[in-house]
Amino acid sequence: MTVEEDAGLPRIEPTSFDLIVVGTGLPESIIAAAAASAGKTVLQINPDPYYHSPFASLSPKDLISFLHLHSATTSDHDYTHFRTVDSPTDQTTDSSFNILPLSTRPLYSFVEVHVHSPEKVLDDSLQKEFNLDLAGPRVLFCADPMVDLIVDVDVQNCMSFMSVDTSYCIYDECQKGKGGGLLWNSVPGSRNAIFRDGTLSLKEKNQLMRFFKLLQAHYQSNSKSSTTTSNEEDDENNSSMKITPEDLETPFVEFLTCKIRLSPKLTSIIVYAITMADYEQDNVEACKKDIVKTKVGIDRLMLYHKSVGRFRGATGAMLYPIYGQGELAHFFCRRAAIMGGISITQMPVVGLLVDKDVGNYKGVKLVTGQELFSHHLILAPTFVIPPGLTTPSVSPQDGYYDFVQQDAREKVVRGICITDNSFKPDVANCLVFYTPKSLCPDQMTSVRIFQLSSNVRACPSGMFVVYLSTICGDVVQGKRSINAAIEALFSTSVSGNSEDNSRDPLRENTVVKVKPTLLWSTLYIQELIMGGFDCVSSTPMPDGNLQYSHVVDAALKLFQKMYPDDEFFPKKMPWWNEVVENGACLSEG
Repeated sequence: MTVEEDAGLPRIEPTSFDLIVVGTGLPESIIAAAAASAGKTVLQINPDPYYHSPFASLSPKDLISFLHLHSATTSDHDYTHFRTVDSPTDQTTDSSFNILPLSTRPLYSFVEVHVHSPEKVLDDSLQKEFNLDLAGPRVLFCADPMVDLIVDVDVQNCMSFMSVDTSYCIYDECQKGKGGGLLWNSVPGSRNAIFRDGTLSLKEKNQLMRFFKLLQAHYQSNSKSSTTTSNEEDDENNSSMKITPEDLETPFVEFLTCKIRLSPKLTSIIVYAITMADYEQDNVEACKKDIVKTKVGIDRLMLYHKSVGRFRGATGAMLYPIYGQGELAHFFCRRAAIMGGISITQMPVVGLLVDKDVGNYKGVKLVTGQELFSHHLILAPTFVIPPGLTTPSVSPQDGYYDFVQQDAREKVVRGICITDNSFKPDVANCLVFYTPKSLCPDQMTSVRIFQLSSNVRACPSGMFVVYLSTICGDVVQGKRSINAAIEALFSTSVSGNSEDNSRDPLRENTVVKVKPTLLWSTLYIQELIMGGFDCVSSTPMPDGNLQYSHVVDAALKLFQKMYPDDEFFPKKMPWWNEVVENGACLSEG
């Protein structure tokens, strides 16, 4: 059920719910859908003029408007264009309640926009053909929790996905002591890909094959730990090389280089392009708490391995939703409505109703003056939990988030570029990983890049959209890394005849000699705000990872905290058949 906005803003009936969700971002929408599926009465309110923020997919003009609306240079939202009845602190219909004003916080800062070809990007007739992700780059691994959730929920014929064609890892051979410059290396996604890869030597192929066999044996031994029988051939092949409990606690890069004895190139590919480490792993002292342990590295490798070939039509390990990641949030909003939830658009919430005596949450006050009540409240990360509310009790050992940033120093630098050509001939959708220090000496984190074409409806035909991101503790350093990647990949000249200086001696790994021309770009800093759990809870901002596991994890924990006796999306629906048009099919085969 949907209550549409009209000139006077509607009155909502009923006025009491099990759960009120303020926001239509991905985690809020998952929680709303899960609660509605569990039989709870749910009201989901979108207070923004834009849907699904900060996981929205927008046109260039709308994206910049959204960034400025939620940036550090902008104060709380201006709701003066709505017809208000009373200010939130004026009065309430029940004298036993206080009303705490609900304010917003900045989510972005240092927003930069560069327009090189306004006629090609900013023309009003083209805006609807763009779907730019606010939280890009981001992909779905075929075996990750988000895909499992989508399959379990059964969105038959509601969404379409496209397979990511390939991935590349770029590392500086000079840093590895060989001299020579930047190398583009394909990331092998399967055994067949290893054999076909012309950039790998026979020795490297054998090393990778032995390593993958070792991982498979380790995974099988763990999954069948209760079984006493074993394969004699496997025992013989792996008796001299096993992954010990001590190995699992060592730094993954040390395990790969010292025990497995992989080459620097293979180590870089595995560590940064498959297990997707954020920080430089070669320097344990500098990296400190961000070192990837072998256990974590193996788990991520197995996720990658299980993702390859899971679905018919998926050529690799990763998928991308056609029309952008905003489609994911849209699906869960729709699911909530199908299961009986109520949603209302563009309805600001201006205050929280709290008990006068103890400060417990009771409900919300809308900009219209209407008061609504619920047992639980979920707020999007743009909102600040107001002072005067009962302090949440969060147990650190539970692994829950708190109401503050996980690390106030860490932020995500994101960039979006619109270009006229692809990085590589005949490659439409691909990932690129710049390893630490491959772009500049002070680059401490990897830079992740995701190129999309018009076949996923990201942009008009003949254009490409490129997302860039890196985690940083120093904003200046993070921006420098992103700008260095943009300069390395694109030309801003009209002729577009700037040459690429990457070195790649093998034909099948040749980089485009003429750089794509940059038509439009934006760069911005995103805060890493975490979620919080209590009667009034908040969802997290998108993190710096490529996948959605943190979103599902946060939504699941929030749901279980509120409804410990209910199942998170009861598995009552049949599995999908075909949900991908001309691309991957989310049907296991």
